[in-house]
Amino acid sequence: MIPIGFGPQVCGDLSVGATREWLLTDGLGGYAMGTVAGLRTRRYHALLVVSGDVPASRHVGLVSLDPVVTLPSGAQVRLATHEWASGAIEPKGHHLIERFDLADGLPRWRWRIGDVVIEREIAMVHGRPAVAVVHRLIAGEGVRLALEAICTWRDAHGERRADGPPPRVIPTADGAVVEQAYRMAGPGWSPAGQWWRGVHHREEAARGLTSEEDAWYAGRFGGTLDTPGDTLEVLAWAGDLDDRPAPAAQVVAAARERHWKVIAAATPADPVDATLALAADAFVVRTSAGPDVVAGYPWFGAWSRDTMTSYAGLFLATGRAQEGRELLRGYAGTLSRGMLANTADTGSVEYNTCDATMWFLHAVDRHVALTGDTDLAAELLPALRGVVDAHLAGTRYGIRVDPADGLVTQGSPGEALTWMDARVYGVPVTPRAGKPVEVNALWVNGLAAIVDLAARVGQDPGAAASVHTQALASFRARYPCPAGWLYDVLDGPGGNDMSLRPNQLLAWSLPHAPLEPDESALRTIGAALMTPLGPRSLAPDSPGFTGNHRGTPAQRDAAYHQGTVWPWTMGPYADAVKKAGRGIGELFTGIESHLPEFGLASVSETADGYAPHVATGCPFQGWSVAEALRARRF
Repeated sequence: MIPIGFGPQVCGDLSVGATREWLLTDGLGGYAMGTVAGLRTRRYHALLVVSGDVPASRHVGLVSLDPVVTLPSGAQVRLATHEWASGAIEPKGHHLIERFDLADGLPRWRWRIGDVVIEREIAMVHGRPAVAVVHRLIAGEGVRLALEAICTWRDAHGERRADGPPPRVIPTADGAVVEQAYRMAGPGWSPAGQWWRGVHHREEAARGLTSEEDAWYAGRFGGTLDTPGDTLEVLAWAGDLDDRPAPAAQVVAAARERHWKVIAAATPADPVDATLALAADAFVVRTSAGPDVVAGYPWFGAWSRDTMTSYAGLFLATGRAQEGRELLRGYAGTLSRGMLANTADTGSVEYNTCDATMWFLHAVDRHVALTGDTDLAAELLPALRGVVDAHLAGTRYGIRVDPADGLVTQGSPGEALTWMDARVYGVPVTPRAGKPVEVNALWVNGLAAIVDLAARVGQDPGAAASVHTQALASFRARYPCPAGWLYDVLDGPGGNDMSLRPNQLLAWSLPHAPLEPDESALRTIGAALMTPLGPRSLAPDSPGFTGNHRGTPAQRDAAYHQGTVWPWTMGPYADAVKKAGRGIGELFTGIESHLPEFGLASVSETADGYAPHVATGCPFQGWSVAEALRARRF
């Protein structure tokens, strides 16, 4: 893996250290998350965030364990860092951090107080909601260490206030149970019970959301660290509260060992591949229904479009083909009227997407092509033929094949059915009603894939063969526009839309792409859209271009697909460039440089369209990681 570490000039400066975030996941959708500086800048930052029945229904539990060191002289030093509604930063433990490292994928801090050095390591237990925190004396002797447990139990998207009842904390022999939801255990537990009012989250303020909450000081763990190597270990876990995890130091060692096994299974070609392979692991989760994919941390759950777009990178590029096979079979079971369910963060099953099913066809094709799994092809082909039949007959939201040209058209009032699905006050920003270019590139690709899969297993491709012939000819005839690139949407309410966007890249990048790469168009796209983190979603000289993805929810959603950079689209761009005969050796330099900058060892959801292209959105985004890994490897 690439080395990621920072010294006191980063850790001690909140304008820098508090913008670099670390993430640990439990393989279920839960996580621990925070910043290099130790400041909680988001309401999502905590040591134990527990997933519910679906990954998106998370609750924040253990907020923090604040170290308080009592030196041999009797002086007390607080190592935590908090920001308050008054604007005060107190305590200022970040000033004492001499080193932060993401070591083997695990966050590790060292604080120096004169000749005393205290180290902290954190790890999660894979497969259950549990976190382990180990403090170790590195230098000095005779130090007393207390860990103040700051607690809550609330929806991850909300806040808890002191004007309501405090969390119910029940003491145990070695800690406490909070709200009957999670348990904390460690040495020297001493109960407390006090509201800490006015905790401020600066990132929520910047996002135009509620930025303050109150947290409950439940008590403290404590012990003496007499000589270097002595530790103080604390566990916190949800689920079966009587099933205690392994000792914290063992959890850390097991997590480190597991991370290296994940990397080895991916057979990485270089340290960047290794880093991306471990980053990919965070998004693959197991639910009661089987394997699934979290779209992004800290706030997204599972979305079928993201899952299928990410499939090759998250599963095929990481040695997870068997797990991926199970996922594809599970998702095939959600097909209804030829559409893949888009299981939204609400937890309800919706079908409000016209492209997720097309990406599913692509994912099945890539799986079979790269693994030779013809048994899966034979099993799923009837369902894939059903997708074609349903689109020919017409399905939800006006999604249907136009018999005049064999292309897919879509549109329904108030809906945004493509990946450009942002709304402001319920009104789609980019509805793209008509025949979006990437949807039909995926349609042509998917039809060809069905024909190919049918030939592999000796089955009838059904209507796919004849529809492919028509759709391919129509695509080639209709999408090239006078400006020198491809129309973004055909036959929309206002006619044909020639906005310069990255969507057209799929027309050249896919395995069964409808067009051969157009060198002139690619150079135009590169000149207008490319940034270090990927293509902008709209050319800067276009009407409606917005270069900063900042502000209130409405402001951010208005900019979401109107110039904001989307790193996942670097994958299709790289494929198109490769097909055009050009190398991509330096194409991912910006993303590689980004790995230590925002969500550590991962790739962000979005970035500003204007330089310096500051990262925005989720710091850890599945398809951003997946497409960088896939495009570099395949």
